[in-house]
Amino acid sequence: MVSNETADEIQEYLGVVPSWIEALPDSAADHSWSVVRDLQLGETELTRREKALVAVGAGAAIQCPYCIHFHREEAKLEEVTEAELAEAFAVAGTVRNFSTVLHGAEIDHEEFEAETESIVDHINEQQAAAPGDD
Repeated sequence: MVSNETADEIQEYLGVVPSWIEALPDSAADHSWSVVRDLQLGETELTRREKALVAVGAGAAIQCPYCIHFHREEAKLEEVTEAELAEAFAVAGTVRNFSTVLHGAEIDHEEFEAETESIVDHINEQQAAAPGDD
């Protein structure tokens, strides 16, 4: 259970103290809210819109109906369109799909990193040579 001070703060931010906060053990409740407040709701390097898209994609990838519902609603608050949500789900699905392939095929991690570095170098070279970038 969260402290009274934290409960008041959550009430101010969200209008309610969600049941999932109440389900946390005392030793983690206040800290867990701090993470949500500072990382998800706070001003960070990512915009709230970007964080909502990351979160809804991650929720879909881990197949969490709670995360999908909450972060879809969060995305709507940030005016994310249905087309953008569909793309976020597709990107998350692609990452999950290829993670399965990479792990199942037991692709050598060092070789994968070297190939990725080569790909990045190639793309950087292409972008540097692209006309009209002056």
